[in-house]
Amino acid sequence: MNLDSIKAFNENYNLPCETLISHAEDKVCVSLFVPAECSFFDGHFPEFKLLPAVGQFSIVSHLASKYLGLAENVSKIKRMKFSAPVTPDTTVKIELEADRKRKEVSFLITDADDSAVVYSSGKFA
Repeated sequence: MNLDSIKAFNENYNLPCETLISHAEDKVCVSLFVPAECSFFDGHFPEFKLLPAVGQFSIVSHLASKYLGLAENVSKIKRMKFSAPVTPDTTVKIELEADRKRKEVSFLITDADDSAVVYSSGKFA
């Protein structure tokens, strides 16, 4: 993934750049502020805006490509669980771990200030 495509992704969805917390060969942890202006919120429950599943998954697959060198095209979602809504102006912590032997990525999205608040988790190939 090149710098231009990273900038384009963030600009297309009005997302600021994430803050890298930790990064190893097969693991990455970032913090990301999801502003109310993020276009993923557009049209998704006008009275109670929340970050839709497709938005969360787009962000996760983008970060897997950027930090773990994996293709952004996902062939199979093996498991996804949504436990709490991500509302506008929330800072999330996103943890990704690649199992290269199985060609899978696990993810966990929690509140940046309280990791007991789990927004979503899953696994994809």
